[in-house]
Amino acid sequence: MNDDERAVKRMARFPAAWLDELRSRADIVQIVGQYVSLKRNGHRHWGLCPFHGEKTASFSVDQERQMYYCFGCKAGGSVIQFVMDIERLEFQDAVKHLADQLHMPLPQLEEDPEYQRRRTQRDRLLEANKEAARFFHQTLFTPQGQSSLDYLKRRGLTDNIIRKFGLGAAPAGWDTLTKHLQQQGYSLEELRLAGLTVIKEAEPAATDPATGEEIPGKPRRAFDMFRNRAIFPIIDQYGNVLAFGGRALGDVQPKYLNTSDTPVFNKRLGVYAANLLKKERNLKRVILVEGYMDVVSLTQFGVAGVCATLGTALTPEQAKLLKRFAPMVYLSYDGDNAGQNAIMKGLTVLEEAGVPARVLQFPDKLDPDEFIRRDGLEGFERLPALTPESYRIRRLREQYDLSSQEGRTDYARACAAILQKVDPVERENHLQELILQTGFSREVLLAQIGVNAPSVGKPAAPASPAAKPRFSPNRTSPAATEEERDEELLISIFGTGRVPTDIATEEDFRDPLLRNLYLSLCEGASAAALAEEQVEEMTRARVSKLLLTPPVEDTDQLIRMAQDCLDRNRLKRSRAELSALEARLSSLSGSDKLNALQRAQQLSAQISKLTAHRS
Repeated sequence: MNDDERAVKRMARFPAAWLDELRSRADIVQIVGQYVSLKRNGHRHWGLCPFHGEKTASFSVDQERQMYYCFGCKAGGSVIQFVMDIERLEFQDAVKHLADQLHMPLPQLEEDPEYQRRRTQRDRLLEANKEAARFFHQTLFTPQGQSSLDYLKRRGLTDNIIRKFGLGAAPAGWDTLTKHLQQQGYSLEELRLAGLTVIKEAEPAATDPATGEEIPGKPRRAFDMFRNRAIFPIIDQYGNVLAFGGRALGDVQPKYLNTSDTPVFNKRLGVYAANLLKKERNLKRVILVEGYMDVVSLTQFGVAGVCATLGTALTPEQAKLLKRFAPMVYLSYDGDNAGQNAIMKGLTVLEEAGVPARVLQFPDKLDPDEFIRRDGLEGFERLPALTPESYRIRRLREQYDLSSQEGRTDYARACAAILQKVDPVERENHLQELILQTGFSREVLLAQIGVNAPSVGKPAAPASPAAKPRFSPNRTSPAATEEERDEELLISIFGTGRVPTDIATEEDFRDPLLRNLYLSLCEGASAAALAEEQVEEMTRARVSKLLLTPPVEDTDQLIRMAQDCLDRNRLKRSRAELSALEARLSSLSGSDKLNALQRAQQLSAQISKLTAHRS
């Protein structure tokens, strides 16, 4: 699926006219002002960019065009894009978020009765979960929750951190929560769908075939899913309580019991503590751990940006979600063999999702909770963040017998396959160690890797950055051709809406993106809508800057600039075409030569006219 298809797919749910109305109602200055302190300067508002740390305001909001752009990190787009970035939402969720603020009914609510039914059911289940979370948390501080509170205290948790995560206690009774929620008006079927209540259907009476005696039937029974467990609510980035994890207090198995998939919860899609991740600003990395207690403990010790998977191996959906919170993920799994194997699989998932990764390896086979309670925050911050290649080579070291020549040979080959993918600087660090471990020469190892040894005294090429910035720079640069700059300037001018687009034609744009922008502007598309359509961050940054930064404010001057751009490019292209025709004339004959001569005359006339117009 290409970028255009992705853009169409993400907006297909909402009619274009309805989206235009949403953008027109949403005052971008007011929306952005909820997150950024803005000051008016001229016809724009300026503030410190919320997407990267800065001390001088480079974040610009244009109320007339309903767009924003940062001249520092190149973030830009419409009011919907701003909500997507600041709240870390997908397009449809950002639209709903804005619509709720503006009290605009979603089109589906009027057109799709089945959607309304599903939405009503979802709301009911989420409310039931919220009430259950409140019940569990309140129970924790009662005699019925004393054993759970004692467990959490033994793990070193403070009252503040318990409240921050909304931890709770499930009482030991069979149906305490079920009865409580029924009293709140929830049906047994709703509680079953939410995963809070288990229902055993009635069993009819039967006759024992051996004795002929009657076996009494059993009535329908309903009992709580979680009983006598410490409770960890699973809350998404929007603040919805989706599900629960329950930690057994005795020798009951399983030690951790999680809500099964429900109409509002899919364990493959979210992470534990997503609600807290969303509140973190300018995170440089997310730390992904395995257990709920690891998240709580690291957070209590002051580690920012911690979350956990929900009882599953890392999934592509979770990798995509984490990418919205930070540009890099640190895999920080338990130090035992199971945790280390999970890291290997997780690295592959992150690489396939295009998420840069590092690995924190805990010594003595400790898990993150055990380690930070032993070594504290300072010890945690001293842990080296291993690149995926460094970590994989460490794991390889455990698999080969380096006391034998065969083991050293196989180990060198396996490492060489990994080092093919790393930059020269990191490769150099590994080469030194590999020479000592295997006894092979530098030249032999480089040949196995597939890289020629650099000449003596010749500096190695600089390494490429490990990860691209969140927002790529604008395309326009000193290396851009004059023709490209003129086409971009034309789009900036037409984007103001003050210069008629019919002074140009589709043929005046060679760049496919700029040509499509021009055609959309001719059809009356707004600047905000055009920026919003761009799926790729680099393209969106380029379009946002072009449409938000007109070269001048004077309309007459804009018209003159547009005509200059058109004349300059048309003259250059006419001369190039004429030169090419003249070079071909000697090889042509008959009607082909006649047509070429006629075209050459037309081009000569155009060149004369354009030259006179520019003089």
